[in-house]
Amino acid sequence: MARLTPTAEMTTGPFFPPRYVDDGAHDLTQRNGRAARGERIALHGRVVEAGGAPMHNLVLELWQADAQGIFRDARDPRHADADPGFAGWGRAATDADGRYRFTTIKPGAYAMPDGRMRAPHVNVIVLFSGIMRHLQTVIFFEGEAGNETDPVLTAVEPAGLRPRLVARRDGDGYRFDIALRGDGETPFFQD
Repeated sequence: MARLTPTAEMTTGPFFPPRYVDDGAHDLTQRNGRAARGERIALHGRVVEAGGAPMHNLVLELWQADAQGIFRDARDPRHADADPGFAGWGRAATDADGRYRFTTIKPGAYAMPDGRMRAPHVNVIVLFSGIMRHLQTVIFFEGEAGNETDPVLTAVEPAGLRPRLVARRDGDGYRFDIALRGDGETPFFQD
């Protein structure tokens, strides 16, 4: 059997220092001393690689609309009306068991420029030493009627993969586990 040797294009560095994520970066519910409006939730889970091994010190970046479905981004024509107490973006690192946790609000649905509705969702980028390009996925919420028609979720084929993009109700919020490879791999999207 041939032995494969990693090349420079297969790895990246330098590696993340243990303090790459600032304290409080995982909490999107407060900004400039103001509290966000909307249903406050925890979004948590575990990130694993093939075989279920936990991914330690992996960084997740999350961005989402506020409870009204408005992004704090100049590309959103309604951004001036965004909730002033909602950060809209956060970052969390996984612990030794691969667990992460965000405190956020349940995002609102919104209309795309062509009029199609987007179901409430959270956008996530996965960053880790050794991954040349970031991985991007979308988290939808269990029980949302808009999931049935969301243009991103319904574009995932085969349809059996769609449940891997849906966070399940769990205690005070939602649980969303991410599998980077192997059985149950999370669907990832290209830019």
